[in-house]
Amino acid sequence: MDVATISANGQITLPVDVRKRLQLGSGDKVVFVENERGDTVVVRPSVAALLEAQRAFRGAAAEAGLQDEDDVQGIVDAVRYDDPNKRTV
Repeated sequence: MDVATISANGQITLPVDVRKRLQLGSGDKVVFVENERGDTVVVRPSVAALLEAQRAFRGAAAEAGLQDEDDVQGIVDAVRYDDPNKRTV
């Protein structure tokens, strides 16, 4: 278990092992995110953005009537080749 101490200014130093696991270096930013269990975790901003996108789109495929990867690929192909007749969503 890695422990960090909060300074009088509210600053913390991430332990070396944590920085290595997250591949963080000097000047990098971190985000504190609350997970589904209510725990606050430290993640890289790119991971936080991905988690936020997953939350935002949760259930969107079902609402759009997409049932499998072939449905998704059909939409991608229609958009890629700009064929409005193939678009189902």
